[in-house]
Amino acid sequence: MPVKGRQGSLRSLSAVGLTCRQTTDNLDLPSALAVKDTKIDRLSSLGYHLRLMFGKKFSQPPPFGTIHPDDDTDIDVQRPKDAARKHLWQESRLLFRDLIFALMLLALVMVFIVQPVKVEGTSMLPYLHDGERIFVNKLVYYDDYRWAPKIYRGDIVVFWFPEDPSKSYIKRVIGLPGDTVEVHDGHVRVNGRDMDEAYLDPQLNMSRPNRPPVYVKPGYYFVMGDNRDNSSDSRIWGLVPKKYIYGKALFRYWPLTHATLISRDTHNSAVPAGQNYRRDASNPPDSDDR
Repeated sequence: MPVKGRQGSLRSLSAVGLTCRQTTDNLDLPSALAVKDTKIDRLSSLGYHLRLMFGKKFSQPPPFGTIHPDDDTDIDVQRPKDAARKHLWQESRLLFRDLIFALMLLALVMVFIVQPVKVEGTSMLPYLHDGERIFVNKLVYYDDYRWAPKIYRGDIVVFWFPEDPSKSYIKRVIGLPGDTVEVHDGHVRVNGRDMDEAYLDPQLNMSRPNRPPVYVKPGYYFVMGDNRDNSSDSRIWGLVPKKYIYGKALFRYWPLTHATLISRDTHNSAVPAGQNYRRDASNPPDSDDR
């Protein structure tokens, strides 16, 4: 009986094996692969849900089924974070380059074209006040060239003080090279004609001094402050050499409430040129000079 039972069991197992083999043999290859893929998908989905249940986090999302971006070269994978980081780096480089270029350009302008200057004192009242800040045009230093701006009567200029070049003064140009300047009863007379000085404040010019005629030599200028009663200028210490003038007032930028362009006075364009007019204290005036 034990032997018979063992043989019966062996026959039953063999039958089952044959049945499974026949069943597998009857299936075609695509069907078998489909069954295998279905099992893999179920295992992947089960594993993903188990990871979610136990709270384990991954840096990459699970694959979409059995398709991966590397399987197809035509798939364009977008990574917004990497693109944003690259764009920020490129913009930072461009901004740094533009900043360096702007600083270099500003340095060139400050050295050769304009310069900020602080007004100190009250000699230019009422037009310029103590503590105001202005830009001056430094190109007048090169006025020997045709392209450079020139100095005209009525311009406000800054220059090194002839008696102490370590100091800077700011005054208004009254006499040009070749002019003859004199003061009569407080009125300035250039080449025999009284100037129209609308920029003066009568309250700041109460004195009525007389000054002998002064001839302005070539390469020099006669300058005066607008506050004639409180100004140290060419009436006291003489002419200003052209080489000492390093700027012409261009723009008042401080205080902001008084920011404005500084233009020269044009009321005295009718004053005759001084090339053929020469009279100083040693040569008394003629009747035609009046």
